[in-house]
Amino acid sequence: MTAMSNSRSLVFIALPGLVTCLFWSSAAFAYPQFQEFVEKRSHQPVNCAMCHANGNGPDGHQAGQIGSLSAEELKRLEEARAALEKGNDIKSPVLNEFGNEIVRSLGRKKVISLIKEPEKLYDELPADSDLDEDGVPDREEFLDGTDPTNKYHAAPIKLFLINLNRNKMHVILAAVAIFSINFGLVHMIRGISLLAEKKN
Repeated sequence: MTAMSNSRSLVFIALPGLVTCLFWSSAAFAYPQFQEFVEKRSHQPVNCAMCHANGNGPDGHQAGQIGSLSAEELKRLEEARAALEKGNDIKSPVLNEFGNEIVRSLGRKKVISLIKEPEKLYDELPADSDLDEDGVPDREEFLDGTDPTNKYHAAPIKLFLINLNRNKMHVILAAVAIFSINFGLVHMIRGISLLAEKKN
């Protein structure tokens, strides 16, 4: 009787750990095909932080990885995994804002269907989505291998042209001011020269 109750106690102690391990292994979903595609296209290193909360991906015990999640965060993770169709307001704790936006916009079923053709993710993402409001659409940042959640991280030429366009009035006014100052200085120097010549 004692041996049986001890074995039952052991099962009850071990069961939650076993369930948790199974949950973690089934809950971990990372799709390196997208990362590999972006690295090849952009010719720069891209880590999991493009879509995940942790740069090393969802597996592990660090912040933003499955092993560090609380019970509430595990519940949110399961809800995100169940979001097969688009339009669900999910907030997966192992995804960053861009990763969650992808699942919200497309649904996990569509994302999984694009694994073999990761280049098509560009066409599927909303053209007007710009999470960091830097002027470069998220889907372009995906192709460029830049961070769609950081307004200071985008292709330099694109950022320059966007900021030039946004601030064109300031640029024009600054150019007019510089021209006016230079024009005034040139004429002032000429005037001083003429006065000096007259005195001589």
